Amino acid sequence: MHDIRFIRDNPDAFDAGMAKRGLGPQAARLIELDAARRDAVARLQQIETERNSKSKLIGQAKAKGDEDEFNRLREDMEKLKIDMSLNNALSEQAGAELNEALSTLPNLPFEDVPEGADETANVQVRQWGEPRALDFEPKDHVSLGEGLKGLDFEKAAAMSGARFAVLQGKIARLERALSAFMLDLHTKEHGYLETSPPLLVRDEAAFGTGQLPKFSEDLFRTTDGRWLIPTAEVPLTNLVRESISEEADFPLRLTAHTPCFRSEAGSAGRDTRGLMRMHQFNKVELVSIVRPEDADTELERMTECAEKVLQALELPYRTMLLCSGDMGFSARRTYDLEVWLPSQNTYREISSCSNCGDFQARRMNARFRREGEKKPEFLHTLNGSGVAVGRALLAVLENHQNADGSVTVPAALRPYMDGVERLEP
Repeated sequence: MHDIRFIRDNPDAFDAGMAKRGLGPQAARLIELDAARRDAVARLQQIETERNSKSKLIGQAKAKGDEDEFNRLREDMEKLKIDMSLNNALSEQAGAELNEALSTLPNLPFEDVPEGADETANVQVRQWGEPRALDFEPKDHVSLGEGLKGLDFEKAAAMSGARFAVLQGKIARLERALSAFMLDLHTKEHGYLETSPPLLVRDEAAFGTGQLPKFSEDLFRTTDGRWLIPTAEVPLTNLVRESISEEADFPLRLTAHTPCFRSEAGSAGRDTRGLMRMHQFNKVELVSIVRPEDADTELERMTECAEKVLQALELPYRTMLLCSGDMGFSARRTYDLEVWLPSQNTYREISSCSNCGDFQARRMNARFRREGEKKPEFLHTLNGSGVAVGRALLAVLENHQNADGSVTVPAALRPYMDGVERLEP
């Protein structure tokens, strides 16, 4: 959510930020709605002052026995009561319209975020590792998984439809190993607190992190009105919802391994083969909640934590700074990690780490109070994949495959695989 005071004071800067997001001018409309709300509120305060004054006069007229003055003042009070009811309705309506308008607008990108409409304008920041020079035609992860008798899309489709998979045997064990490895790395070496959050959330939680109201079609909803989480970012970030914490509580760093559920409403025809884009998938999420001055440094730290996962798994990747048109709704700056996939001869996203500023905190009313200060401030929130387990699984299969269809287990995962060094078809 945006600060309407900032918009009033900096309309041109706000519209410039929206323009980087591919949107037209918004400030004038928002300021007009805010003016209507403020006028109604000011009128309410004026009416309240008049009511208090006339209430005293009524008492005086009654004490004097001036019945005509008493009745006249009573009539005035009735008119003020009607006027108050009307202006209260106007205030609520104007406030609701303003909040609705603000809630559908994306976060402002930082000034140094490259401008662009889509991924073609993203900028490579760095690259790690070199793709293997294979002396055989690489298989994709679907063929490798089926050869290892561990991936079955047909049986999953028979019971659940497209974009689901059944993992068994060696592949299921490898997926579990990846999740455990990531959690251990982030908790033992990176200082994140392991958390097991709910997988179902209410409207206000999904609103707080920016999934609602604009992206409801991307989510799954239960019959009782709850939402299946699209990422653990939602419940983890909402742990500070409607609270005022102490400065000493931050930075707060949380990690969780959860299933995630997405309808993929806008991806018809994209990545229909394999594990790349599923309705249900596992992910290890990273969330940081920090003081405003610490957010920029925390984003670099979080991105490095995600990179350590890929380095330990010996997966070549590149780090991309996303342009304004490719960032998520709540982000001000985002780094994507893209892992090399031999079967596609290209890099594909496996992690996305974002600094959201105070955008989500305003929607959640999540604040902190500095030591020695009375007035609380909004926190800043960050989130990132640490990383997507399914995509890590397919990347391991493809990058560590051998000519005979076997897959070499990365050294970092062998303690979680009872020392197994190779998956044999």
